[in-house]
Amino acid sequence: MSGSQCCSNPPILDPTAGSGGHVQKVGGVDSYVTASPHSKLAVLLISDVFGTSSMKLADKVAAAGYYVVVPDLLEGEPFKPDDSLGKLHVWLKDHGPVEKGAEGSKPVIEALKSKGVSAIAGVGFCWGAKVAVELAKSRLIQTAVLLHPSFVSVDDIKGVDIPIAILGAEIDEYSPPELVKQFEQVLAAKSGVANFVKIFPKAPHGWAVRYNSEDAEAVKAAEEAHQDLLDWLAKHLKSESS
Repeated sequence: MSGSQCCSNPPILDPTAGSGGHVQKVGGVDSYVTASPHSKLAVLLISDVFGTSSMKLADKVAAAGYYVVVPDLLEGEPFKPDDSLGKLHVWLKDHGPVEKGAEGSKPVIEALKSKGVSAIAGVGFCWGAKVAVELAKSRLIQTAVLLHPSFVSVDDIKGVDIPIAILGAEIDEYSPPELVKQFEQVLAAKSGVANFVKIFPKAPHGWAVRYNSEDAEAVKAAEEAHQDLLDWLAKHLKSESS
């Protein structure tokens, strides 16, 4: 498997495919917002390096009863899927998941809290998973879900003490199964921290949001990941008073 695996799995899903929401500023950040009208439970959906390309999934999560925000933390400068892996390292210098992602998420989180949101989940894909784990370590969110994470370390997971789910791919150089199993071991040793770790067999990096919609097996795997995500949110994204 080549090192450009993440970038060679093209963005099949149209970034403009969302139909249930609209683009607006949230905390000063351009964001796709799709919401269950009166929900006080928010989901921050954090993209991979290719940008805000998960709007269909955002609509699906909103339909389950959540206020979903997909912020453009890359500020209109996503990595281009036809660029080489070498260019990815250059791109990351100006688009670090900690500096650009986690820091850029803070005003979005504050804006959600100011509108009365009582609990927030951080759901991140690839690059966005590193953002979500940083927010989890800082306890800026109440629960986290990482899907085909990149740049996430064992030390990152050691720093998490909120409910967290990790969905990994069998075919993934960025978070190979061996690393995901280390994450699982770290979480298993934490008493009182709810966790769920799963590795999807035969799935490539990016399978949950970048897949061939005409490939029945790919669709099935993606939809299974989506259901795991929704099941986790149903269990662990709750108002503090509930």
